[in-house]
Amino acid sequence: MTILLLALAGVIISVVIGTIWYMPNTPMGKVHMRYIGFDKLSPEEQQQKIAEAKPQMPKIYGAQMVLSFLTSVATVFIVYMSMTNGVTMSLALGFALFNWLCFMVPVVGGNILWGNVDPAIAWKKFFSDITYHLVIVLLIALLTAFFA
Repeated sequence: MTILLLALAGVIISVVIGTIWYMPNTPMGKVHMRYIGFDKLSPEEQQQKIAEAKPQMPKIYGAQMVLSFLTSVATVFIVYMSMTNGVTMSLALGFALFNWLCFMVPVVGGNILWGNVDPAIAWKKFFSDITYHLVIVLLIALLTAFFA
């Protein structure tokens, strides 16, 4: 039960941080807007795209919450089980970071390499996205460490 509750708290953390991280007026949000080509649209075209996307947003946010739950439950499980089996907090957090490094970084990197990313922003997009995931994993891992 504790793992499930911590994982759900992790989803909330992920949604809040993701919303702030990718807001159009943040540096990371500007990179993301450029990545999706939003910066090349006129204000009228931007408003039209927003209006077209609104009906799909509940489905998109719902799908993102499921994906965030998977990240959260894995991170919580790693830290919680490590600490309940006698591993120190710092080592348990290290396991979560190792998971981020070995799984999230390559997946994000592969998406950048094989996606249709403007080479002028590829590194910015890569570092923005992996840093976002690092912040999420660290916050969820820390939350779990304090309640494990």
